[in-house]
Amino acid sequence: MRRRIRVNTSKILTNCKKSPPIYNFLYFITYILDENVFIGYHYKNVFIRGNFMNKWINRIYENYPKRFSFPILTYPILKILGYNVAQMLTDSEIHYLCLMKIMEKFDVYGVATAMDLSVEAEEFGCSIDFEEEEVPKVKKPLISSLEDIKYIKVSEVGRKRTKIVLETLERVLKENPRIPVFGSMIGPFSLSIRLYDINEIMVNLIEEPEKVHELLEKTFEFLLSYGKEMKRLGAKGVLIAEPAAGLLSPKFCDEFSSSYIKRITDNLQDEHFIVILHNCGNTQKLVDSMVSTGSKILHFGNAVDLKKDIIGKVPENIIVMGNLDPVNVFMKGEVKEIYNKTINLLEELKDYKNFVISSGCDIPYRTPLENIEAFFSAVKDYNEKL
Repeated sequence: MRRRIRVNTSKILTNCKKSPPIYNFLYFITYILDENVFIGYHYKNVFIRGNFMNKWINRIYENYPKRFSFPILTYPILKILGYNVAQMLTDSEIHYLCLMKIMEKFDVYGVATAMDLSVEAEEFGCSIDFEEEEVPKVKKPLISSLEDIKYIKVSEVGRKRTKIVLETLERVLKENPRIPVFGSMIGPFSLSIRLYDINEIMVNLIEEPEKVHELLEKTFEFLLSYGKEMKRLGAKGVLIAEPAAGLLSPKFCDEFSSSYIKRITDNLQDEHFIVILHNCGNTQKLVDSMVSTGSKILHFGNAVDLKKDIIGKVPENIIVMGNLDPVNVFMKGEVKEIYNKTINLLEELKDYKNFVISSGCDIPYRTPLENIEAFFSAVKDYNEKL
């Protein structure tokens, strides 16, 4: 009778990391055998491969009461490299270097491409204003009337700057990163208000909802294709930024935002790829709607009190991320203040297993690096005291 011997490749590989030749050889063997390997005693040393995004999620619970961190970090890191925002968002080499520097320098549990909510609108034909220290902005809506919606053509992914994002992902993923790499993209409703005037859209949610849905179908179609391309390249998930949904009532959020996010999630999310839904608006009354999307992670901004308004409404099997103020804390705060606010947020949410500390939105370019380091020092010190 044959006996099956179960080898703990995870433990062996972790112990061999101090000897790179042995480590690389053993990793190659496990790859050939199609072993699913998840290694690392600390998230700086995690290697994700195969179908282990579920395990990546589970490890958040297993690690409790210690915490992982996943701030939206790209822009401030550019100062280390000597580049500005406009340069990175138009050059995949700089974007690649930025993500690699984040993984090299900080103990992040995951990393995502830059949050740039103009990329997709540009693909539809919008003109974009670029600045050296601020995220790009759409100059004006693409169309001026509901009747123009029928003339909007759904662009192919990769014609303009989505190509740069995809090239960045491809390059980073070829480096076999030891943490999951996520793409980032705008949500369907937030994209729609860049293509058509926001005030007109808000009025027509009531007066001509079928026209708004016609526009949303086009944004949905493009974003689904974009997400599929990220997944094809090997990204482990996508962060969908849908801040404009914070302007909606729960009923309208269900109809004009969450239903479309759910369709994206249903098409993309599996054991290999997860969806992070980000909304930095006033989401106190929208938690149920966000949960209904099926996204495995919900990311909240600093407009809400996570303990008072949010986390108790979220099922424990869904991860909650957030929500230190990216401007008033990270960018404008003093080092000691940032350290203390990070500790305070961790303490406030200490009873919840499904929490990962993060910034409330993308951290601005002008944020001092010592402020970023204070955040990570606080997380490290908090964990070491447990």
